Amino acid sequence: MASLQKAVNQQLQGQQWRLANKRLILPIALLALLVTPSTMELTVSVLSDAFWQVASYVAATLALYHLIASKLNQNSNLSNVLANSSRYQVIFASFMGALPGCGGAIVVITQYVSGKLSFGAVVAVLTATMGDAAFLLLAAKPEIGLAMIAIGFVVGLVSGWIVDAFHGQDFMRPVQPQETQSKPVEDHGKQPALRMQGVFWKWALIPASIIAIMGSLQIDIDHIFHLNAGTISYIGAGAAMLAMLLWATSRDVTDYQSAVAEDPKSTTSNLFQRVAQDTNFVTSWVIGAFLIFELTIFWTGLDPKAVFSNWAIMLPLMGVLIGLLPGCGPQILVTSLYISGAVPLSAQLGNAISNDGDALFPAIALAPKAALMATIYSTLPALIAAYSYYWMFE
Repeated sequence: MASLQKAVNQQLQGQQWRLANKRLILPIALLALLVTPSTMELTVSVLSDAFWQVASYVAATLALYHLIASKLNQNSNLSNVLANSSRYQVIFASFMGALPGCGGAIVVITQYVSGKLSFGAVVAVLTATMGDAAFLLLAAKPEIGLAMIAIGFVVGLVSGWIVDAFHGQDFMRPVQPQETQSKPVEDHGKQPALRMQGVFWKWALIPASIIAIMGSLQIDIDHIFHLNAGTISYIGAGAAMLAMLLWATSRDVTDYQSAVAEDPKSTTSNLFQRVAQDTNFVTSWVIGAFLIFELTIFWTGLDPKAVFSNWAIMLPLMGVLIGLLPGCGPQILVTSLYISGAVPLSAQLGNAISNDGDALFPAIALAPKAALMATIYSTLPALIAAYSYYWMFE
């Protein structure tokens, strides 16, 4: 615990917390709901579920993902193989897009701009990627998450090959781009807060994962540890609040991208810092989605699932259209609504294929025309897949 105290001291000495930080809106709203007697129990339940059922599994999945990625050696022959065949380029891009998170897709975008991958590879990676929403779906419904990843890979593969067959490899490639490599942001002024997030999950990851698994196995955790009934829910709610405070004070929200995209990583970030940044980002959107769902029922008496069912034929289209928005935040919102039962699988499927995650931001910056065209091309298979599933199974 000495490292936690050290991180707190660094936070207090190295960074002045700015109340103007718009991210503080979330923890302040949560605190207001917690101190209001009528909404306290509901908010504790939402925070506890978000921490034990979502954040814990997402953190564990991210830790495993980053650990494996850091151990993999780069294949020196890969660039030669890709340079000689656009067919292999599309396969590579589909695989990179199918990986949870946005890192693989961003790599493909920068490689396209530098002339090393085809336009079909861009379409393939944007079609295959689910962004950070994949971590959430894998944590909450692993079988559905794996199915979405597999479908995205296949649809991206076919789409990329078709696009290359029609347009060729250099279609819409920008001429002499000034910058072709994505550079992690060195956020020296905010390193203490990032370290605090990392220290929190360094100590919380293993016990949180154990408790989450016990809860999934329907084990009465309060009884096992001889705690008063409901104690573990309050612990989860408190942990979620602390995670949201650390997330809220780590970075300002200055534009749309900083609100809906995961935080840029420092080149010196360690495993737990990366896990913390992405986990807390996903959790913040999940808490927002869960609260919107539960408070709508609490305050209005309306059941969003019943309301949405009256517009069932429009829900797949809704999922596809939200997928067109850059960033992972809106996509996490759709996935959260699917997990809560508010929207059907067809909407989730359409969103998973149409959404481009955070990869759309560098695509717009480096090759805006190609990004727009690739997004349009990824929308068509999303509509086909979503409505095919809707008509056949829903």
